[in-house]
Amino acid sequence: MTEYVYPAVFHSNEDGSYTITYPDLPGCISEGKTLANAMYMAQSALTQWIEYLADKKQEIPQASNMQSIEAEPDEFVNLIRADVRENRAVKRTVSIPKWMDDKVTDAGLSLSRVLQDALLQKFQA
Repeated sequence: MTEYVYPAVFHSNEDGSYTITYPDLPGCISEGKTLANAMYMAQSALTQWIEYLADKKQEIPQASNMQSIEAEPDEFVNLIRADVRENRAVKRTVSIPKWMDDKVTDAGLSLSRVLQDALLQKFQA
């Protein structure tokens, strides 16, 4: 997992909501109805944006220094962190008993999907 930290500009709207932009990531914009929601949405937007750039093999820009970003009176700058996982599929050779393979086939399941789900559940426990 790779960690990215970028400064985000939070613009306070008249209705109490926030619009979030990233000066280093043109087009990466999000909104939140409350400050707590805006913080969550900022992290989600940053993560998805970085994952998209990595997936498309585009250069991931260097983050600016937070102090170099000028905010308007109705704005503030905050650092946002995103943990990006490598989701590229890798081939592995696994051995399972034939009866398990038969059950997976009979159920119309994907062995890869079943294995991924089981591992995900194991790691979240």
